[in-house]
Amino acid sequence: MHRHNRIAAGLLLGTLSSILHAQESVEPVLVTATRSEFRDTEAPYASEVHGRRDIERSAAVSLYDYLDRHSSLNVTPGFGNPFVQKIDMRGYGIGDGHQNIVVTLNGRRLNNIDMVPQLLSAIPLASIERIEITKGSGSVLYGDGATAGAIHIITRDIDGAAVMASSGSHGIAASSVAAGINGDYAGLTVTAENYRQDGFRDPDTAGTRDAADSDNLQALLRVYPSDSVELRLGKALSWIDTVYGKGLTQAQFEADPAQNGGKTYTGQTFRADNSSIGLSADLGSALRLSLDHHREDKRSEYSSGWRSDYDYRSTDLALHYSAGDLFVGAGLQNFDGSRKGSYDTTGKENTGHYAQGHYRLGATTVAAGVRRETVRYSYRPTAGSVLADDHTLDAWDVGVNHRLDEQLTLFASYNSAFQAPDIDRFFSGGSFNAFIVPARSRTLNLGLNHVGAGNKLKLTAFHISLDNEIYYYSTGDWLTSYNTNIDKSHKYGLEVQDSYRFNERLNGSFNYAWTRAYIDSEDAGGGAYDGKELPGVSEHSVVLGLGYALTPQSLLTLSHSWRSETWAAEDFANSFSQKQAAYHSTGLGYSHRLERMELFVRIDNLFDHANGLWISDDNIYPVNFTRTWRVGIRAEL
Repeated sequence: MHRHNRIAAGLLLGTLSSILHAQESVEPVLVTATRSEFRDTEAPYASEVHGRRDIERSAAVSLYDYLDRHSSLNVTPGFGNPFVQKIDMRGYGIGDGHQNIVVTLNGRRLNNIDMVPQLLSAIPLASIERIEITKGSGSVLYGDGATAGAIHIITRDIDGAAVMASSGSHGIAASSVAAGINGDYAGLTVTAENYRQDGFRDPDTAGTRDAADSDNLQALLRVYPSDSVELRLGKALSWIDTVYGKGLTQAQFEADPAQNGGKTYTGQTFRADNSSIGLSADLGSALRLSLDHHREDKRSEYSSGWRSDYDYRSTDLALHYSAGDLFVGAGLQNFDGSRKGSYDTTGKENTGHYAQGHYRLGATTVAAGVRRETVRYSYRPTAGSVLADDHTLDAWDVGVNHRLDEQLTLFASYNSAFQAPDIDRFFSGGSFNAFIVPARSRTLNLGLNHVGAGNKLKLTAFHISLDNEIYYYSTGDWLTSYNTNIDKSHKYGLEVQDSYRFNERLNGSFNYAWTRAYIDSEDAGGGAYDGKELPGVSEHSVVLGLGYALTPQSLLTLSHSWRSETWAAEDFANSFSQKQAAYHSTGLGYSHRLERMELFVRIDNLFDHANGLWISDDNIYPVNFTRTWRVGIRAEL
């Protein structure tokens, strides 16, 4: 091992960690986040990639579960709801971080027009081929909301069939079927998934448990009428029924986080229906055209009687030129969404056009892109005045990657991005919110990739400057609280990913983030927020994992996730008497393969650590607070 590799490995083993990746993860992998292919070690942006084998070996029950235990992301159930979880990356806070990340599924945006997080629980885990996380990049291709970066989920084509079934504590039961057939002229892939659990907390005061049941179904048909044309037709359906608990005081949480706190629970039913149609065509002369259209209808209804109906329509047109070392792409995108409630219909429409490209000149790759986007808002009450407004916003990105030798590459990028307010923030009480404007960010990434014998290291330092970062100003009374902007803020940090193969049997990998997020100046609060840390951002986050092959057919895995103590989610003045406690969770797994069948067992939160989400003093939501286990079988047919 080279000297600098020994130093890096020794430092990481002593101070940083992450979870197990498969042996092949030490090799470079292809990334396609910019719709052109790079090896991840040659990309001019910071990336984190998780493949199909990583997902299978994790024994995760959902995409949220996988990202929480196996990625650098901070994933937490939103106010206790396990099916609508909040995601944070690079210090935007667990409260609002999800609105600073664009999430796509095969290129389709999953971000909502209101404050509801992206619904990743509607994506069958069995359908996923790869997850690409791009940090400090993505605003040129995806526009609104990519201030922290983007998460790209790519589904897989299947030739054959695979089934999974598992059962465990707390009534947990999960099953999935993925089947497909591929020929010269057509291919069809179908994935079905079910998950249910009987509840982790005591019944509420009405005797209702925090139980849940979800079903997801996806199908994609590809037709190849000629060697140069592909036609696509897709359908996705989701049904979710869940009941989840409310917050506890600190005394209640410390006494028993499973208790109901003397409250009734919240129930939610959710239905989603997505249809898609698309085509790709090689036009000759190195030109390729793609066109995709999606229509999504969703309904969310709570036990309180509050119901919302969503209608989303999106179109994505792109033209790419790729010849030798040159790639150029341009496109036009439109997303038109509306939410119909009991008293109004509110809409947000995004229309953007972009151009991007990269050129490889020997050992150096240079990339650049620019985007302009118009965001239109509408508010149509059943009685009263119709309101409308719009913003025109720009984004751009430049990056470079240089290979020093066969093992080491350096990269740098500078990105300008924006976040337009969602409809919940832009409208207040039937009128425009005069206290809010779009947020703008500027992100600098500096990093390196090193791939050696049995070792793959990625290190990134970043700095983010923001104007008008969007947040919720809470006065302690919802009647007088409102959404507004932080005038000036900044973030910086260091991210380390390392996968290491100690020998033929023992593998490990490390994912560490050091993140600092500060409020420079803010008028709201009378200056009380100036110079304070942004709440809900852990300074240190670590994920540790080891995998040991007991035999060629059996694998033992050990993982641990830890996030440091920080300020409660609404503590912008850093003055609450209670802080967000550190997060701890240890997992232990075992799998054994028998020809085309694999048996597995998984224990999560092995040491029964009581974790919670602190919103404010005596307002704590228990999350991952008890030990759980599952046993299951996975088979290929």
